[in-house]
Amino acid sequence: MDQVTSVSQLSDVQPTDWAFQALQSLVERYGCIAGYPDGTFKGNRPLSRYEFAAGLNACLDRINDLIKAATDPLATKEDLRKLQKLQEEFAAELAALRGRVDALEARTSELEANQFSTTTKLTGEVVMAVAAGLSDIVGDDDNDEADNATFSHRVRLNFNTSFTGKDLLRTRLQVGNVPRYYSSETNMARLAWESNTSNNFILDELYYRFPLNSANTWRAFVGTTGLDIDDIHYTANPLLESSADGALSRFGRYNPLFRQPQGAGIGVNYKGERFRFAASYLASEANDPQTGAGLFDGSYSAAASLYYSPSKTWDIGLLYAYAYHSTDARTRPSLTGGTGSFLGDNPFRDPTTAHNVGVQTTAKLSKNFVLSGWAGWTFANAEDNGDGNADLFNWALTFAFPDLFKEGSVGALIVGQQPNLYNADNTVGGEDDDNSWHIEALYKFAVNDNISITPGVIVVTDPNNNNDNDTAVLGVLRTVFKF
Repeated sequence: MDQVTSVSQLSDVQPTDWAFQALQSLVERYGCIAGYPDGTFKGNRPLSRYEFAAGLNACLDRINDLIKAATDPLATKEDLRKLQKLQEEFAAELAALRGRVDALEARTSELEANQFSTTTKLTGEVVMAVAAGLSDIVGDDDNDEADNATFSHRVRLNFNTSFTGKDLLRTRLQVGNVPRYYSSETNMARLAWESNTSNNFILDELYYRFPLNSANTWRAFVGTTGLDIDDIHYTANPLLESSADGALSRFGRYNPLFRQPQGAGIGVNYKGERFRFAASYLASEANDPQTGAGLFDGSYSAAASLYYSPSKTWDIGLLYAYAYHSTDARTRPSLTGGTGSFLGDNPFRDPTTAHNVGVQTTAKLSKNFVLSGWAGWTFANAEDNGDGNADLFNWALTFAFPDLFKEGSVGALIVGQQPNLYNADNTVGGEDDDNSWHIEALYKFAVNDNISITPGVIVVTDPNNNNDNDTAVLGVLRTVFKF
């Protein structure tokens, strides 16, 4: 409730109201009446004795201030006698209010004395999942990784620090033992939350984000590890981009072009009413001083994106990323970020440059239906072989149904084709022979605000873009806890 200085500020109070004169006097003589944020007084609403005592106390404080200041208009003796009588009548309620305030102050002091930090908030996320390959894609009975069900986890602890209320210092620890399914045959069945640290905690993310203007529409990023392109750039797949409670597959989260070299560097983004813009320079070997690595000599990406919103329910935009992929004992080129075929992911086995162009869009067609999609082209060249070039293409459509059956839940269907090497000269293995189809269905059931359970299935036809392979089918049951 907000303090008012004139009875005219209360839209539902009229001069014909029986208590108008009394209310006007309390407002304009003593300034101890409050209204609701919508500009109303709600004079006919039932009032508890506690609420009346709180209002009376406000008037007493105001009168004390007037007396101390010795300025007009002073309270009359009659006013003081009435207030004294009221104060005696509500002495018990006033004492109870003071007791409540004292108790709150004591609890606040205790929390401040024992809190983790005055500037840092700890949040956590636990993913537990049962998954099983339901088919052998090569051979009939000798592919153990497709036959065995697994039960694995990933845990993240986020330390979110703010020094001004608008900035963010993100420090994230992560541990996991999530395997890669069909790892010897294809990258196309990887899980979105895949992480295997052998159950050792690692520093997974460390970056600082801060505003560049008072409206916080321009923000800058600087990070030394775990700063990814999708942290800075908009992916246009908001319901499914999360690695914990979005799509089940790595490919289904967003356009693979967002998986260029990343990890450390700088970025800036802008979010206005109609436009979004972002630019970044990120390197994956920035902390390594050896030849062929470092901030500028190792693998890096320079990206820019621009989105336009024709309406509040529709976004469409472009992403361009120039990438250099080095190759040494520590790294190897990965043009598709570990999705698509093996041939397309590393076509030359040599240092590679690539121009990546992506189109992304999302449209909220109704309260319970969101259509998103993307298409991406990669034009790669071998640095040590001037005649080597390779072109890749991928696309996807995602059909999401928010609040399906229950508020906070999401049903989704993802259909697309992971990166395919369709034009190749002087590559190690030539072009992909066939096109794989990616089909993914899931339903995230929100148990409450902190727990969700997601059953689903991932189907990949002709894995590795090779029709000699049988269809890969991966069944998943994922549970996420957030705190």
